[in-house]
Amino acid sequence: MEKTILLTAGGTGGHLFPAQALAGELAARGFIVELATDERADRYGQSFPARKIHIVASETLRGKSPAAIAKTALALARGFFQSLMILRRLKPQVVIGFGGYPTFPPMMAARVLRIPTILHEQNAVMGRANRMLARFVTGIAQSFAETRLAEPFAAKAGHTGNPVRPAVIEDAKTHYDPPSLDKPFRLLVFGGSQGARFFSDLMPDALAELDPALRQRLALVQQCRPEDMDRVRARYAELGVDASIAPFFVDMPARIALSHLVICRSGASSVAELSVIGRPSILVPLPHALDQDQSANAEVLEEAGGAWCIPQADLTARRMAKELGELMNDPDRLIAAAAAAHTQGRPDAVKRLADLVEHVAGGGKASIY
Repeated sequence: MEKTILLTAGGTGGHLFPAQALAGELAARGFIVELATDERADRYGQSFPARKIHIVASETLRGKSPAAIAKTALALARGFFQSLMILRRLKPQVVIGFGGYPTFPPMMAARVLRIPTILHEQNAVMGRANRMLARFVTGIAQSFAETRLAEPFAAKAGHTGNPVRPAVIEDAKTHYDPPSLDKPFRLLVFGGSQGARFFSDLMPDALAELDPALRQRLALVQQCRPEDMDRVRARYAELGVDASIAPFFVDMPARIALSHLVICRSGASSVAELSVIGRPSILVPLPHALDQDQSANAEVLEEAGGAWCIPQADLTARRMAKELGELMNDPDRLIAAAAAAHTQGRPDAVKRLADLVEHVAGGGKASIY
Protein backbone atom coordinates (compact mmCIF):
# COMPACT_ATOMS: atom_id res chain seq x y z
CA MET A 1 0.00 0.00 0.00
CA GLU A 2 1.29 3.47 -0.93
CA LYS A 3 2.51 5.42 2.11
CA THR A 4 1.99 9.15 1.59
CA ILE A 5 3.05 12.10 3.72
CA LEU A 6 2.08 15.72 3.07
CA LEU A 7 4.49 18.42 4.21
CA THR A 8 3.35 22.02 4.40
CA ALA A 9 5.53 25.08 4.93
CA GLY A 10 5.74 28.81 4.40
CA GLY A 11 7.64 29.80 1.28
CA THR A 12 10.88 30.97 2.89
CA GLY A 13 14.15 29.10 3.31
CA GLY A 14 13.74 29.00 7.09
CA HIS A 15 10.56 26.94 6.75
CA LEU A 16 11.42 25.05 3.58
CA PHE A 17 14.97 23.87 4.35
CA PRO A 18 13.99 21.62 7.29
CA ALA A 19 10.99 20.40 5.30
CA GLN A 20 13.32 19.60 2.41
CA ALA A 21 15.62 17.63 4.70
CA LEU A 22 12.70 15.62 6.10
CA ALA A 23 11.32 14.97 2.62
CA GLY A 24 14.60 13.40 1.56
CA GLU A 25 14.74 11.20 4.66
CA LEU A 26 11.13 10.06 4.31
CA ALA A 27 11.62 9.30 0.62
CA ALA A 28 14.62 7.12 1.54
CA ARG A 29 12.32 5.23 3.93
CA GLY A 30 9.83 4.47 1.19
CA PHE A 31 7.27 7.22 1.70
CA ILE A 32 5.71 9.27 -1.09
CA VAL A 33 6.14 12.91 -0.15
CA GLU A 34 4.16 15.89 -1.44
CA LEU A 35 4.42 19.56 -0.43
CA ALA A 36 1.78 22.26 0.09
CA THR A 37 3.15 25.80 0.20
CA ASP A 38 2.68 29.25 -1.35
CA GLU A 39 3.87 30.85 -4.56
CA ARG A 40 7.09 32.14 -2.95
CA ALA A 41 8.46 28.58 -2.96
CA ASP A 42 8.59 28.29 -6.75
CA ARG A 43 12.36 28.87 -6.78
CA TYR A 44 12.82 25.77 -4.60
CA GLY A 45 10.59 23.53 -6.71
CA GLN A 46 13.32 21.86 -8.74
CA SER A 47 15.37 20.84 -5.71
CA PHE A 48 12.57 19.92 -3.31
CA PRO A 49 12.30 16.10 -3.25
CA ALA A 50 8.52 15.89 -3.53
CA ARG A 51 6.39 14.04 -6.06
CA LYS A 52 4.23 17.13 -6.44
CA ILE A 53 4.17 20.67 -5.07
CA HIS A 54 0.74 22.18 -4.40
CA ILE A 55 0.39 25.97 -4.27
CA VAL A 56 -2.27 26.74 -1.68
CA ALA A 57 -3.90 30.13 -1.11
CA SER A 58 -2.88 31.85 2.12
CA GLU A 59 -2.27 35.31 3.55
CA THR A 60 -0.29 36.62 6.50
CA LEU A 61 -2.23 38.75 8.96
CA ARG A 62 -0.72 42.19 8.33
CA GLY A 63 -2.79 44.33 10.68
CA LYS A 64 -5.74 44.47 13.04
CA SER A 65 -8.08 46.49 10.87
CA PRO A 66 -11.34 44.81 9.74
CA ALA A 67 -10.15 44.98 6.12
CA ALA A 68 -6.83 43.25 6.92
CA ILE A 69 -8.55 40.55 8.97
CA ALA A 70 -11.16 39.97 6.26
CA LYS A 71 -8.49 39.69 3.54
CA THR A 72 -6.53 37.13 5.56
CA ALA A 73 -9.65 35.16 6.47
CA LEU A 74 -10.84 34.96 2.86
CA ALA A 75 -7.46 33.77 1.59
CA LEU A 76 -7.16 31.15 4.33
CA ALA A 77 -10.72 29.95 3.67
CA ARG A 78 -9.92 29.50 -0.01
CA GLY A 79 -6.75 27.63 0.92
CA PHE A 80 -8.72 25.46 3.34
CA PHE A 81 -11.09 24.21 0.63
CA GLN A 82 -8.15 23.67 -1.75
CA SER A 83 -6.47 21.64 0.99
CA LEU A 84 -9.57 19.55 1.60
CA MET A 85 -9.55 18.47 -2.05
CA ILE A 86 -5.82 17.71 -1.96
CA LEU A 87 -6.07 15.64 1.23
CA ARG A 88 -9.14 13.70 0.09
CA ARG A 89 -7.25 12.75 -3.05
CA LEU A 90 -3.92 11.95 -1.38
CA LYS A 91 -5.18 10.30 1.83
CA PRO A 92 -1.84 10.91 3.61
CA GLN A 93 -0.91 9.05 6.79
CA VAL A 94 0.35 12.28 8.42
CA VAL A 95 0.45 15.99 7.62
CA ILE A 96 3.51 17.86 8.96
CA GLY A 97 3.54 21.66 9.23
CA PHE A 98 6.77 23.70 9.34
CA GLY A 99 5.33 27.09 10.24
CA GLY A 100 4.10 30.15 8.42
CA TYR A 101 0.53 31.00 7.45
CA PRO A 102 0.56 28.70 4.37
CA THR A 103 0.54 25.77 6.81
CA PHE A 104 -2.77 26.87 8.31
CA PRO A 105 -5.20 25.66 5.59
CA PRO A 106 -3.69 22.15 5.14
CA MET A 107 -3.33 21.58 8.89
CA MET A 108 -6.92 22.64 9.62
CA ALA A 109 -8.19 20.54 6.71
CA ALA A 110 -6.29 17.56 8.14
CA ARG A 111 -7.98 18.11 11.50
CA VAL A 112 -11.43 18.14 9.87
CA LEU A 113 -10.58 14.88 8.06
CA ARG A 114 -9.08 13.37 11.26
CA ILE A 115 -5.65 12.88 9.73
CA PRO A 116 -2.78 12.88 12.30
CA THR A 117 -0.76 16.08 12.32
CA ILE A 118 2.67 17.16 13.56
CA LEU A 119 3.98 20.70 13.91
CA HIS A 120 7.67 21.46 13.68
CA GLU A 121 8.78 24.68 15.39
CA GLN A 122 12.18 25.87 14.16
CA ASN A 123 12.64 28.82 16.51
CA ALA A 124 13.21 29.24 20.23
CA VAL A 125 9.89 31.13 20.33
CA MET A 126 6.78 29.44 18.92
CA GLY A 127 5.47 31.37 15.92
CA ARG A 128 1.99 32.84 15.67
CA ALA A 129 0.64 30.39 13.09
CA ASN A 130 1.99 27.44 15.08
CA ARG A 131 0.49 28.78 18.30
CA MET A 132 -2.93 28.92 16.66
CA LEU A 133 -2.55 25.36 15.39
CA ALA A 134 -0.84 23.78 18.39
CA ARG A 135 -3.97 22.93 20.38
CA PHE A 136 -5.35 20.89 17.47
CA VAL A 137 -2.35 18.80 16.40
CA THR A 138 -1.26 15.30 17.36
CA GLY A 139 2.29 16.27 18.27
CA ILE A 140 4.83 19.10 18.27
CA ALA A 141 8.54 18.73 17.44
CA GLN A 142 10.83 21.48 18.74
CA SER A 143 14.24 22.56 17.46
CA PHE A 144 15.31 23.83 20.89
CA ALA A 145 15.08 22.04 24.21
CA GLU A 146 13.11 24.99 25.57
CA THR A 147 10.69 26.89 23.35
CA ARG A 148 9.04 30.04 24.63
CA LEU A 149 5.24 30.29 24.34
CA ALA A 150 5.00 26.52 23.78
CA GLU A 151 4.62 25.70 27.49
CA PRO A 152 0.82 25.08 27.31
CA PHE A 153 1.44 22.28 24.82
CA ALA A 154 4.30 20.54 26.65
CA ALA A 155 2.37 17.25 27.04
CA LYS A 156 2.54 16.61 23.30
CA ALA A 157 5.84 18.33 22.53
CA GLY A 158 9.38 17.00 22.31
CA HIS A 159 12.88 18.04 21.31
CA THR A 160 13.97 16.64 17.93
CA GLY A 161 16.23 19.46 16.76
CA ASN A 162 16.01 21.32 13.45
CA PRO A 163 16.64 19.13 10.38
CA VAL A 164 19.46 20.37 8.16
CA ARG A 165 20.15 19.60 4.52
CA PRO A 166 22.41 16.66 3.59
CA ALA A 167 25.06 19.14 2.40
CA VAL A 168 25.29 20.49 5.95
CA ILE A 169 25.85 16.99 7.36
CA GLU A 170 28.54 16.38 4.76
CA ASP A 171 30.32 19.69 5.32
CA ALA A 172 30.20 19.19 9.09
CA LYS A 173 32.93 16.58 8.53
CA THR A 174 35.33 19.47 7.82
CA HIS A 175 37.24 20.17 11.03
CA TYR A 176 37.65 23.75 12.17
CA ASP A 177 40.91 25.10 10.80
CA PRO A 178 42.26 27.46 13.50
CA PRO A 179 43.11 30.92 12.21
CA SER A 180 46.78 31.81 12.08
CA LEU A 181 48.13 35.32 12.51
CA ASP A 182 50.26 34.99 9.39
CA LYS A 183 47.61 33.50 7.05
CA PRO A 184 44.37 34.78 5.46
CA PHE A 185 41.43 35.11 7.82
CA ARG A 186 38.32 33.66 6.17
CA LEU A 187 35.27 35.78 7.03
CA LEU A 188 31.73 34.94 5.84
CA VAL A 189 28.90 37.50 5.97
CA PHE A 190 25.30 36.77 5.04
CA GLY A 191 21.84 37.88 6.03
CA GLY A 192 19.58 34.98 5.21
CA SER A 193 18.54 33.30 1.98
CA GLN A 194 18.39 36.63 0.10
CA GLY A 195 21.07 38.64 1.88
CA ALA A 196 20.60 41.78 3.99
CA ARG A 197 20.90 45.46 3.15
CA PHE A 198 22.09 46.12 6.67
CA PHE A 199 25.34 44.19 6.19
CA SER A 200 25.93 45.79 2.79
CA ASP A 201 25.78 49.17 4.50
CA LEU A 202 27.68 48.22 7.66
CA MET A 203 30.56 46.00 6.60
CA PRO A 204 32.43 48.33 4.17
CA ASP A 205 32.41 51.09 6.79
CA ALA A 206 33.47 48.63 9.49
CA LEU A 207 36.37 47.31 7.44
CA ALA A 208 37.45 50.89 6.75
CA GLU A 209 37.77 51.29 10.54
CA LEU A 210 39.74 48.04 10.92
CA ASP A 211 43.49 48.09 11.46
CA PRO A 212 45.03 48.04 7.92
CA ALA A 213 47.25 45.09 8.82
CA LEU A 214 44.20 43.06 9.83
CA ARG A 215 42.27 44.23 6.77
CA GLN A 216 44.99 42.88 4.51
CA ARG A 217 44.57 39.43 6.10
CA LEU A 218 40.87 39.18 5.26
CA ALA A 219 39.49 36.76 2.70
CA LEU A 220 35.87 37.91 2.70
CA VAL A 221 32.83 36.15 1.28
CA GLN A 222 29.65 38.24 1.47
CA GLN A 223 26.09 37.77 0.31
CA CYS A 224 24.58 40.98 -1.08
CA ARG A 225 21.35 41.93 -2.73
CA PRO A 226 21.82 42.38 -6.50
CA GLU A 227 21.12 46.12 -6.28
CA ASP A 228 23.89 46.55 -3.69
CA MET A 229 26.66 44.54 -5.34
CA ASP A 230 28.30 47.23 -7.47
CA ARG A 231 28.68 49.78 -4.68
CA VAL A 232 29.86 47.19 -2.14
CA ARG A 233 32.36 45.68 -4.56
CA ALA A 234 33.71 49.13 -5.46
CA ARG A 235 34.13 50.07 -1.81
CA TYR A 236 36.03 46.89 -1.01
CA ALA A 237 38.28 47.48 -4.01
CA GLU A 238 39.11 50.95 -2.64
CA LEU A 239 39.99 49.38 0.71
CA GLY A 240 42.09 46.62 -0.86
CA VAL A 241 39.89 43.89 0.62
CA ASP A 242 39.97 40.46 -1.01
CA ALA A 243 36.21 39.96 -1.39
CA SER A 244 33.94 37.47 -3.15
CA ILE A 245 30.40 38.88 -3.45
CA ALA A 246 27.24 37.27 -4.81
CA PRO A 247 23.45 37.46 -4.27
CA PHE A 248 23.26 33.78 -3.37
CA PHE A 249 25.72 30.96 -2.72
CA VAL A 250 24.35 27.52 -3.53
CA ASP A 251 27.23 25.99 -1.55
CA MET A 252 26.62 28.00 1.63
CA PRO A 253 27.22 25.02 4.00
CA ALA A 254 30.67 24.49 2.47
CA ARG A 255 31.46 28.19 2.85
CA ILE A 256 30.40 28.09 6.50
CA ALA A 257 32.68 25.10 7.04
CA LEU A 258 35.66 26.90 5.52
CA SER A 259 35.16 30.08 7.57
CA HIS A 260 37.10 31.18 10.62
CA LEU A 261 34.20 33.46 11.63
CA VAL A 262 30.64 34.00 10.39
CA ILE A 263 28.64 37.22 10.70
CA CYS A 264 24.94 36.77 10.03
CA ARG A 265 21.33 36.99 11.16
CA SER A 266 20.09 34.37 13.60
CA GLY A 267 17.28 32.67 11.76
CA ALA A 268 16.58 29.12 12.86
CA SER A 269 18.22 27.45 9.85
CA SER A 270 21.35 29.59 10.13
CA VAL A 271 21.72 28.79 13.84
CA ALA A 272 21.14 25.08 13.18
CA GLU A 273 23.77 25.00 10.42
CA LEU A 274 26.32 26.95 12.47
CA SER A 275 25.78 24.49 15.32
CA VAL A 276 25.95 21.28 13.30
CA ILE A 277 29.06 22.44 11.41
CA GLY A 278 30.49 24.08 14.54
CA ARG A 279 31.62 27.59 13.60
CA PRO A 280 31.93 30.74 15.74
CA SER A 281 29.68 33.63 14.81
CA ILE A 282 28.66 37.19 15.50
CA LEU A 283 24.87 37.08 15.36
CA VAL A 284 22.78 40.15 14.62
CA PRO A 285 19.10 39.28 15.14
CA LEU A 286 16.58 40.75 12.74
CA PRO A 287 15.05 43.68 14.65
CA HIS A 288 11.38 44.54 15.03
CA ALA A 289 10.15 40.93 14.83
CA LEU A 290 6.91 40.61 16.81
CA ASP A 291 8.10 37.62 18.83
CA GLN A 292 11.84 38.42 18.77
CA ASP A 293 12.44 34.83 17.66
CA GLN A 294 15.87 35.55 16.17
CA SER A 295 17.00 37.11 19.43
CA ALA A 296 15.89 34.00 21.30
CA ASN A 297 17.72 31.75 18.82
CA ALA A 298 20.91 33.79 19.20
CA GLU A 299 20.71 33.74 22.99
CA VAL A 300 20.80 29.94 23.04
CA LEU A 301 24.03 29.83 21.04
CA GLU A 302 25.55 32.74 22.95
CA GLU A 303 24.79 31.18 26.35
CA ALA A 304 26.56 28.02 25.19
CA GLY A 305 29.65 30.09 24.31
CA GLY A 306 29.39 29.52 20.57
CA ALA A 307 28.44 33.02 19.41
CA TRP A 308 28.41 36.71 20.25
CA CYS A 309 24.96 38.31 19.93
CA ILE A 310 24.81 42.05 19.20
CA PRO A 311 21.49 43.89 18.69
CA GLN A 312 21.39 45.76 15.41
CA ALA A 313 20.64 49.04 17.22
CA ASP A 314 23.95 48.72 19.11
CA LEU A 315 26.08 47.72 16.15
CA THR A 316 27.96 50.66 14.62
CA ALA A 317 30.77 50.31 12.11
CA ARG A 318 33.26 51.21 14.84
CA ARG A 319 31.94 48.52 17.18
CA MET A 320 31.99 45.88 14.44
CA ALA A 321 35.61 46.81 13.65
CA LYS A 322 36.49 46.51 17.32
CA GLU A 323 34.77 43.12 17.76
CA LEU A 324 36.26 41.74 14.55
CA GLY A 325 39.75 42.99 15.35
CA GLU A 326 39.73 41.46 18.83
CA LEU A 327 38.62 38.08 17.49
CA MET A 328 41.12 38.08 14.64
CA ASN A 329 43.87 38.66 17.21
CA ASP A 330 42.65 35.93 19.56
CA PRO A 331 42.51 32.55 17.77
CA ASP A 332 42.00 30.70 21.06
CA ARG A 333 38.65 32.44 21.60
CA LEU A 334 37.52 31.39 18.14
CA ILE A 335 38.63 27.79 18.65
CA ALA A 336 36.71 27.63 21.93
CA ALA A 337 33.60 29.17 20.36
CA ALA A 338 33.70 26.73 17.44
CA ALA A 339 33.79 23.81 19.87
CA ALA A 340 30.98 25.31 21.96
CA ALA A 341 28.78 25.89 18.91
CA HIS A 342 29.29 22.28 17.88
CA THR A 343 27.92 21.03 21.22
CA GLN A 344 24.56 22.59 20.32
CA GLY A 345 24.26 20.83 16.97
CA ARG A 346 21.72 18.08 16.33
CA PRO A 347 22.94 16.33 13.18
CA ASP A 348 20.47 13.51 13.87
CA ALA A 349 17.47 15.86 13.91
CA VAL A 350 16.12 14.71 10.56
CA LYS A 351 16.25 11.05 11.61
CA ARG A 352 14.58 11.83 14.92
CA LEU A 353 11.80 13.75 13.21
CA ALA A 354 11.34 11.02 10.59
CA ASP A 355 11.13 8.45 13.41
CA LEU A 356 8.37 10.53 15.00
CA VAL A 357 6.49 10.76 11.69
CA GLU A 358 6.69 6.98 11.24
CA HIS A 359 5.53 6.43 14.81
CA VAL A 360 2.51 8.72 14.39
CA ALA A 361 1.75 7.28 10.93
CA GLY A 362 1.56 3.87 12.59
CA GLY A 363 -1.01 5.11 15.10
CA GLY A 364 1.36 5.98 17.94
CA LYS A 365 1.27 9.06 20.15
CA ALA A 366 3.78 11.87 19.81
CA SER A 367 4.59 11.81 23.53
CA ILE A 368 7.52 9.38 22.97
CA TYR A 369 9.73 12.44 22.40
